[in-house]
Order: sequence, then structure tokens, then C-alpha cells
Amino acid sequence: MCSPFDTLDFPRPTREALALRFGQVSTLLDQSNVPDAARLFDTIRRDYESWAALVDLRFAQDTTSPTAKAERDYADALTPYVTAHEVTLKRRLLEYPDPTAVAQAVTPHTLELWRTDITTFDPRIADALEEEARLSGEYTALLAGARVTIGGHEVNLSGLAPYGESTDRTVRHEAEQVRWAFFEQNASRLDSLFDQMVRLRHGMACTLGYDSYIPLAYRRMRRVDYGPTDVARFRADVLEHVVPLVHDILRQRCETMGWEVLYSWDEPLIDPMGNPRPAGRDALLMERAQTMFDRMGGDLGPFYSQMRDGGYLDLVNRAGKAGGGFCTSFPTIGMPFIFANFNGTQHDINVFTHEMGHAYQNWKSRSLPEVDLLWPTMDAAEINSMALEFLTWPHIDLMVEPGQGARFRQMHLIASLSFLPYGVCVDHFQHEVYTRPDMTPAERNAVWRTLEQRYMPWRNYGGLPHPEAGGRWQAQGHIYRSPFYYIDYALALCCAMQFWIRSRTDPEGAMQAYVGLCARGGAQPFTRLVRSAGLQSPFQPGTLADVVRTARDILNA
Repeated sequence: MCSPFDTLDFPRPTREALALRFGQVSTLLDQSNVPDAARLFDTIRRDYESWAALVDLRFAQDTTSPTAKAERDYADALTPYVTAHEVTLKRRLLEYPDPTAVAQAVTPHTLELWRTDITTFDPRIADALEEEARLSGEYTALLAGARVTIGGHEVNLSGLAPYGESTDRTVRHEAEQVRWAFFEQNASRLDSLFDQMVRLRHGMACTLGYDSYIPLAYRRMRRVDYGPTDVARFRADVLEHVVPLVHDILRQRCETMGWEVLYSWDEPLIDPMGNPRPAGRDALLMERAQTMFDRMGGDLGPFYSQMRDGGYLDLVNRAGKAGGGFCTSFPTIGMPFIFANFNGTQHDINVFTHEMGHAYQNWKSRSLPEVDLLWPTMDAAEINSMALEFLTWPHIDLMVEPGQGARFRQMHLIASLSFLPYGVCVDHFQHEVYTRPDMTPAERNAVWRTLEQRYMPWRNYGGLPHPEAGGRWQAQGHIYRSPFYYIDYALALCCAMQFWIRSRTDPEGAMQAYVGLCARGGAQPFTRLVRSAGLQSPFQPGTLADVVRTARDILNA
């Protein structure tokens, strides 16, 4: 059994202690002891990543805590120093005079990742990396500190979700008004933060010899088997095959609801009867989830029990808590942690099953030989999370109010399809921004609005000034904190829906393939992991079209 979460206390590293430990690796290499050097290098990195993950998590749990913020700042300052040591040792191992000895101590894919890693760092950009992390934390704290009033209640941005899905159109409109009023009031600060981030990233890329930040970003994401051209083709596939389908779905919804015009605040109400809601609050959902995972078989149920009993879940929305949801992990103990903000909407179920997919994968691959392999690159990692969303469908009645299972499944499918145009819009926007890093805030907003009208031609903000002027992108944290991450969701969704299609006729085979994929962790790059699970690559012509065709047929049945 794992240690209870509230007892975790990883040693706080210092520059001096880290220098000593990394120096021991160098000494072992000087002695031609590659196996012990590789093992020690891996141990040091596991220790550091466990501590850093706990620091980031505690800050996310309470962004108002001076102690948590100070520790986060300390970690941000330490990270470039650690990266410098890691890159030096990776380079030394890659250039070691006896490559056979290294190949026997480290997996081929790890070496492939290291060849990418050493092109993303130089001591000359250490200060810029620290500043990038500081700005990211400032963005997180700004949004976490938002307080808006609606219906006589003060809520944070996550707390707006129930109002945004209300069956009362006036309430949905008000939720959009107060949301965008916050962003409008903070637009100049958000623009300033992003200006600084873009300049920093472009400057780092130039220092490292790149023409723009884009190739550096792909390398920082460890994408070793595809590039921007492949992604652009996928965006074109979404434009051709998904955008028309979603447009048709929205036209039909407009007719069903008797609306003359579909506004942005109407889009979250996917089900005309009202979006199906969770069966109850977090405690009941967690109890029902145990039954659901037990029914799915294998070790998914026992694993979830470990997380629940050990306190490795933080799901309740509260003041000061960072928005969104994520899964992190502590490599030294082989346990993941799920962070979310339940708000009483169907999103609670989606984010929980999504993050459980991440957690299960990380747990299944916890014994892989190197820390580099415990997580896949994020494109593949999102397959694990999104696929579990679909694979829980047969048991999802447990998680929603009585009689709403079928409606939830239809809503989830429609929401998944509707996400794809938005997902590629975010990605396209980032390519444009970093191709022209000198754009003004107004120029960036104009680019967003142009792309939004291309990928989401139905989007009508009904006079809401901030999003109508192109400021919608400021609410997407990935654009600030994790540039070029967002396309991973779209690519992974194309793969996850293939698991769903297979599960309709071969549920046991689909689940077996899913478990196998999770166990492989990050042992292979994205496209090879996709093939290993019997899936078609999203970059392969016709893959997305086939998935969309099946989804259309099911929706029209």
C-alpha cells in the first residue's frame, strides 16, 4: 500500500546538494561505470520530480498561501539549474566513447528523447526560463483569484459553470456577461503577461539558433515523430470533416429550441432537456466510481481504491484554488494525484474520468526502467485519459441522475466532436502568434477572431465586447502556460474515439488494448504507441473522416 498523501514530505533540494549528487554521476562515468551512473542519474531525477510535483500541487491547491507561493518561486528558480545539470549529463551519455555500454543501460527511446532535450536548453536561457515560470504562476494566480457575482452569489470562474449550463437562457447570458467582464477588466494585464511570455520564448529560440519559437516548442514537447506540417494537415481534416457536422448539430439544436439565433451562451446547453447532471455531490460520485471501476474489471478498481483511501484526490472547488483539472505524480513512490474543481455539472464526470485515465496509465507504467518513460508525450498521454471517458460509457448510469445515462452519452459524443474545431483553432492561433512574435494585442485578437470564424463559423457573441473583439483566447490557460500543448487533445480524441468504436462490438478487446497502451507508458513515441494499440494515426489520410462518419451515423440513428 502507498503512503497516505498527507504524510508525503520529499526532501527539499538545494543547489549544493544537487551539484554533489550530479557530480557523483560524473564520477561514475569517469570510472567507466555506466550502469551505476545511469541508475543514479535516474534516481536523482525521480527524487527531484517528486518534490517539484508536490510543490506545484500545493500551490495549485491554495494560490493565496504565501508559503506555497514562496516554495513555488524557489522551485521555479531551481529548475533551470537542474535542467543545466541534466542536459550536461544527457549529452555526456549520448557522446560516451562506448555507445554499447550506454545502450545496455538506457532504452533506445530514452536516448531518442535525450537527443531532443539537449537541443532545448543552454545556460544562456536559464534566467528566461525562470521568468517564464514566474509569469505562468502570475497568470494562474490572477484567474484563481477571480470573484464574480451572479444570482446574488459570489463565485470563482469554475463556479460559473452551473449557471452557464442553465436551462434558463437569461441565466446563461448573465454567466457569459460576468465571465467576460472579468477578462475585459483584466485585459491589459493579461496582454502584458502574454507579451512578456512571447518575447521570452522567441528570445530563447533565437539564442538557441532557431528562426522562431515553433521548432523549439515542438522539441520541448518531445515530439520526435511529427512536425508542424503534419499538424496543419490534421487541422485541415477537422475543417473539412468536423466543422460541417458540428454546424449541422447546432442548426438542429437551434430549430429544436425555437431560437432564431444561436449565441455563444447557448452552445453549452447541449441537451434541450437540460444537460444531464451528476448523481450527487463529490462523496456520492466517489462511492459510485468505485462500483464503476470494479465492474470494468482488471486492476482498475483496486487502483482507484488506493487513490481514494490514500487521499490522492482533491476534487472540490473552493476559493483560492487554481482552476481546471490535472493529474500529477510522484515517481519515487509510484503514485499519481488527481486535482479537479467539481461544480455540480456534467463536467465533473468528464474531468474525473479523464484524469483517472492519466492516473491509471501512470500507475500501470510506474515500473518502467527510466523516469523519462513514466509518462508518454502529452499527445499520447491524452489518449489514455480521453479513451477512459468513452470506455466508462456502459457504466455511466451510476454517475448521473436516474434515467439520464443515454442522454449523457449523447451529450458527451456531441461535446467531443464540438471540441475538435476549438482545439485546432487554439493550435492554429499559437502558430500564427509565434510566427509573428511582434504582433500587438489588437493584432493578436484580430488573428483569433479570423481563425474563430473559420473553425467555428457559428460563433456569435451577441454583442459581448471582449470576446467579440477577439479576446476569447485569454481564458485558455494552455496558451499562456503550456504553449502548443492544446493540439494534443484533438489528436488524442481522434484515437480515443477509435477505442470507443471498437468497444461497441468488442468491449473486452478494446479494454485489453487500452490497458496494454497504459502499461507501455512513454516507452515509444506518439505514432508508434498509436500503432501498438491497433489504432490508426490521426495523420493518416482518412482516419478522422472514418471516425466522424461513424459518429454521424450513431447520432442520426
